[in-house]
Amino acid sequence: MISIEDVSFGYSGEHGTLHDVTLKIRDGECILLCGESGCGKTTVTKLMNGLVPHFTDGCALAGRVSAEGLAVAETELYELAKRVGSVFQNPKSQFFNLDSDSELAFGLENQGAAPDFIRTRLKETVRNLRMEALQGRSIFSMSGGEKQMLAFASVYAMDPAVFVLDEPTANLDEDAVKRLREQLRFLKRQGHTVVIAEHRLWFLDGLIDRAVFLKNGRIERSFSGGEFFSLPERERIDMGLRALTPPDGALPPALPCGAARGLSVEGLICGFGKDEPVLRALSFSAVPGEILAVSGKNGIGKTTLTRCLCGLMRELAGTVRLNGRRLNRKQRAKAAFCVMQDVNHQLFSDSVFGECLLAAPECTDERVKEVLNRFDLLPFQEKHPMALSGGQKQRLAIATAVLSGKELLIFDEPTSGLDYAHMMEVSSVVRQLADEGRIVLIVTHDREFLRCACDRELELREEGL
Repeated sequence: MISIEDVSFGYSGEHGTLHDVTLKIRDGECILLCGESGCGKTTVTKLMNGLVPHFTDGCALAGRVSAEGLAVAETELYELAKRVGSVFQNPKSQFFNLDSDSELAFGLENQGAAPDFIRTRLKETVRNLRMEALQGRSIFSMSGGEKQMLAFASVYAMDPAVFVLDEPTANLDEDAVKRLREQLRFLKRQGHTVVIAEHRLWFLDGLIDRAVFLKNGRIERSFSGGEFFSLPERERIDMGLRALTPPDGALPPALPCGAARGLSVEGLICGFGKDEPVLRALSFSAVPGEILAVSGKNGIGKTTLTRCLCGLMRELAGTVRLNGRRLNRKQRAKAAFCVMQDVNHQLFSDSVFGECLLAAPECTDERVKEVLNRFDLLPFQEKHPMALSGGQKQRLAIATAVLSGKELLIFDEPTSGLDYAHMMEVSSVVRQLADEGRIVLIVTHDREFLRCACDRELELREEGL
């Protein structure tokens, strides 16, 4: 059982993040924490796994939290971790090894489990979660979605009583989301308690027992699973929540290569060495005024394509043209701006405002404030980017792309961690950029966003490589 009693919390020494939160979760329940970006969902998960208060020096905390009979604030984290397993929003922050097999074994080794037990447990983990494709892999060669699946498997291997998952579908393709759903159903059948903080909601229909809706750091409403997935559409949108049913429908395919205006990719081969190309003979066009979605399964090569197009890696063969002119790697780097899948890699300043000036040093303060205000970031302009929530960091990175003025804009999973309102805001911004004559490519697994924001779809497939 998890018990949160009258908890108020703030990271900076004042109670500003959570206010009078009380929540009891029974053994074996599956609970959804939902609400707009920055409402406090991640902080509630940190109360359960002990990161609050053990890793939040200088914070203000009132109230009491217990998990599996342990007082969280008074229990060493290594003891708490035996009972409460966590999958973080950014899975890389919980890896300790360079390869997948070592990562799967790490938690059990750290607990001093016998070697024979570890080998048996890892075989069970791989079999139960169908993770065979991730065995024997370098973590650095994995896509964001594959890392997310590995993080979940490494926690599952330790068999905690409670699973706490923060945005577990953020980087997963649709098939992987459905597989995660079955894995969560399997955990429920085994009697585990599961707490999920999520924006993508449709896959949880028929799975959760309760949905807890937070707003401005308070629990505003609580629903049974059936009540939640029966919410009227207007009420769901007013609450700032994403779709409750699976998105459907298809977009027209990408244009063939050879467009005189815009981006033309012709016979592109790229990868990490001549003997291991990730993409083979890829050809397409993306023209100003249209937004091109790039989709495909986890690990298919979407991020590799973006890295090549924006000059972060050299092509092995093929041609990239912009408005008919062939571009080498350095020229692509000058013409393109990429919002990365992990935006932590591209946030460098000590303030939100300073981050914008790094991307566009000639911009006026008024223009920076205008863009920050559009992304609901103006109140945080003096805050350190690393102190923002995951969704706020994502919006900051998109804001820097808007300010950059580059002709080719590439967004890699731009809706990761975003609620409905901010997803629609990003959709509006990328549409405006396309209307201004920019060339916009969006790598996404988020079909709800794809359907409302994009005009064409380039689906990367194994047979097409």
